[in-house]
Amino acid sequence: MPPEADEPRVESPKRYAVGFPGIGHALQYAYEEMGPARGVRALGRMNQADGFDCPSCAWPDPSPDHRKTAEFCENGAKAVAWEATRKRVDAEFFAAHSIEQLRAMDDHELEWQGRLSEPMYLASDATHYAPIDWEDALQLLGERLRGLSDPNRAVFYTSGRASNEAAFAYQLLARRLGTNNLPDCSNMCHESSGAALSQTIGIGKGMVTLEDIENAAELIIIAGQNPGTNHPRMLTALEKAKKRGARIIAVNPLPEAGFTRFRNPQTPRGLVGPGTEIADRLLPIRVNGDLALFNGLNRVLLEREEAVPGGVFDHEFLDRYCDGLEAAKNHWRSLDWALIERLSGLTREQIEQTADEVISARSVIVCWAMGLTQHPNSVPTIREIVNFLLLRGNIGRPGAGPAPIRGHSNVQGDRTMGIWEKMPDSFLDALRDEFGFEPPREHGMDTVDSIRAMRDGKVDVFFALGGNFASATPDTAVTQAALAKCGLTAHVATKLNRSHVCHGREALLLPCLGRTERDVQAGGEQFVTVEDSMSMVHASRGRLLPPSANVRSEVAIVTGLAETMFGDDLGWRAMRDDYAVIRGHIERVVPGFHAYEDRVRQPGGFVLPRPPHDSRDFKTETGKARLTVNEPTATEVPDGCLLLQSVRSHDQFNTTVYGYDDRYRGIHGGRRVVFVNPFDLRSRGLADGEKVDLISVWKDGERRADGFRVVSYPTTKGCAAAYFPEVNVLVPLDSVAETSNTPASKSVAVRLERSAQQ
Repeated sequence: MPPEADEPRVESPKRYAVGFPGIGHALQYAYEEMGPARGVRALGRMNQADGFDCPSCAWPDPSPDHRKTAEFCENGAKAVAWEATRKRVDAEFFAAHSIEQLRAMDDHELEWQGRLSEPMYLASDATHYAPIDWEDALQLLGERLRGLSDPNRAVFYTSGRASNEAAFAYQLLARRLGTNNLPDCSNMCHESSGAALSQTIGIGKGMVTLEDIENAAELIIIAGQNPGTNHPRMLTALEKAKKRGARIIAVNPLPEAGFTRFRNPQTPRGLVGPGTEIADRLLPIRVNGDLALFNGLNRVLLEREEAVPGGVFDHEFLDRYCDGLEAAKNHWRSLDWALIERLSGLTREQIEQTADEVISARSVIVCWAMGLTQHPNSVPTIREIVNFLLLRGNIGRPGAGPAPIRGHSNVQGDRTMGIWEKMPDSFLDALRDEFGFEPPREHGMDTVDSIRAMRDGKVDVFFALGGNFASATPDTAVTQAALAKCGLTAHVATKLNRSHVCHGREALLLPCLGRTERDVQAGGEQFVTVEDSMSMVHASRGRLLPPSANVRSEVAIVTGLAETMFGDDLGWRAMRDDYAVIRGHIERVVPGFHAYEDRVRQPGGFVLPRPPHDSRDFKTETGKARLTVNEPTATEVPDGCLLLQSVRSHDQFNTTVYGYDDRYRGIHGGRRVVFVNPFDLRSRGLADGEKVDLISVWKDGERRADGFRVVSYPTTKGCAAAYFPEVNVLVPLDSVAETSNTPASKSVAVRLERSAQQ
């Protein structure tokens, strides 16, 4: 049995990240799940040029000649061990565990059971999953899809871990059926980044390279991101930047161990010495105060420029490449400092001091993650960051630019491959010309709209390529009830998760190969490709044997289903037999993939075009980068409430929970904790260690999550934090970011009520 969560034990937070404990935890987990020999084989090939790409985060790899033997972090090792475990979930397991018994397990216990090893089917009104052979499973799913009264009554969801080849085949299948209902995990994380960057610089990706961070930036601002837990290998890049003299500013409501000190396990100083102090300055911002902060910074830069004309702004860059400056300047002049201080939670002096550092730096990078993207005003916030960068010409030169740090290993690649409900006509035209059918043009549904449609009985088939939809999405009770209204839910997956027990009237589990495993098709052994956070495309080759002979690759499942539905009309069989055929199609459909096969076979792969970075070519409506007016706003919090943000534990990746510890924050043996400032506890008559219920307050009513242990923690006053997916139940489905429709999971107004059971 897995280790069980009990009453969480709380210790002092760690003052450093990684070091010997990080090595120990990674190796212990790998040994327990994979065994020593299998573990050595897997970890030795992870993130190597001739190996497989880490299945967790999308942090870029160094050039092949600069990679370490152990080119992975603690959480990367856990992700591989989680996937390459020796435990199996087969027909015997499902015969012994009913759906109700499985629902009683928590998320960690479900996934801990092991790898799915054969396709399973849950009939209408059945109490147990039962085995089904592959041909019958694909025939059943194909019949349900072909039998729809309208193709738009199907939803094709995608996780960010799918390869480029699988993602391209998947979107092709959906559009061949006749729908653009292609929601994905981007809708819930960096959709706000893509919307804001597309509006302002003409491309929905970041402009920064690993080389920019390590060797060129003089100032790096990290806002709404916790690299020590979510992207640990980023700490190595930040350490390199620090050693050559770069300054780093951390903007975060929570003090994080990774910002305090990094003990690099690859260096003697990291193992036996004090390590490296990462953040030179910590701005303890109010949750969702980032828009006000960057408004304030831009006002200060304007004031300094007007005091000494030509001393702050890059006028040559602004005049040649930008528009909208005068309206933005008028807006900044009108800002009230009292409002900026109240919304940001920072003082004018703190913002002025930060501006001093900005003016002293010739090149500035701003990194961010979901701490910025999951608020109602996320898109204006990121537009204001772009304003900040444009004023001093910090886009399109070495060591400068916007850097949205993506979470899942190929989430950016999936979007490049066409996994988006609003792909432009240029992509659809190219798809038509390549395959000879007319793709649908009407925009499809994103994640939030798909849940609404399922809730309202407008979806008959929900098909998921990876992911854990029921746990990752907002408003848990609403989402799970919505899934239950579907006629069929089908999941391509490696392991059992919550979504598989929150199912439609019928359900299918289709087990797939993991990133770590050999993929042999009729055309021989295959490899796949992925795109990292910084637009590098490279190959990934699994090395381990599959968990069973009855598991198929994602590409084989998707193309096999398509052939069942449409025959071999688009050459599905050839795509399945040899993935180079898919890459040939991608080369002719997706810009930037010329000579795809040759370039991706080179060690390290190749970089996709990023016009603003490469040539200061801005693909906006005006042909110039756009400065915009973004009024300072923040989430309104009713009297007596706190502003709750959802966060990850150090012992998880996305919805995958590896264990019940968060040692960086001092939490052991439990996850139902809420971090609250000591002042806020005293003002509510609560004591550290008491049990409380969390009640979210929104215009449509209240939602409740019971039994959380209060942890007195130095978060910003008026703010609180707790782990997802446990608190997703508190996030209203209709509380979303403007423009991007991303769930506002970091902007939840909650009140604390003392629990009846202490």
